[in-house]
Amino acid sequence: MRILVAEDQAVSRHILVANLSKWGYDVTAVEDGTRAWEALQAEEGPQLVVLDWLMPGMDGIEICQQIRSRPQTRPIYLILLTARRGQEDKIHGLQSGADDYITKPFNREELRARVQIGIRVLELQGALAQRVRELEDALSRVKKLQGLLPICSYCKKIRNDRNYWQQVEGYISDHTEAQFSHGICPECYTRFVQPELDRLHGIAGKTK
Repeated sequence: MRILVAEDQAVSRHILVANLSKWGYDVTAVEDGTRAWEALQAEEGPQLVVLDWLMPGMDGIEICQQIRSRPQTRPIYLILLTARRGQEDKIHGLQSGADDYITKPFNREELRARVQIGIRVLELQGALAQRVRELEDALSRVKKLQGLLPICSYCKKIRNDRNYWQQVEGYISDHTEAQFSHGICPECYTRFVQPELDRLHGIAGKTK
């Protein structure tokens, strides 16, 4: 998992990078909002961001708002990092588009836990997106019959789009993924097959 750290304070940035790297994450660090925004615009940019509220250039709130206002090709999880502890500040940060909120000075284990939560969320979003793609692909291959179908009252052939009459099974096969296996229902067996068998047996008996 690639993580972006955007923090203008050198000491805080160093601590964040050291901890995240120690936990096995691929970390990129920048010291202002403009560089953070540029990193997030990259095609293979990081998906999890630890973002300081107050930074030169774009601040963390502005970055959150910009990200949420644009269509995203991949999910991005935003953790806002700030010294602001007021309840109104937290609400404002979350309403601006942040997924989570950590106050300074941060607790090392709390940071780790919140990053792990973010990764789980991203993994779930990724799995869901993959499932949606699979369903869309399946639906694109399904042909549907709909509307009024002209069918002959006697032979039960269906008139197709080219104004030709064809057997029901042929028409359905052309318009769906269905395949047919032929059989004889009990009613047709009694009406058609049995009389024919009786006729053949009668002919056979006369020739003996």
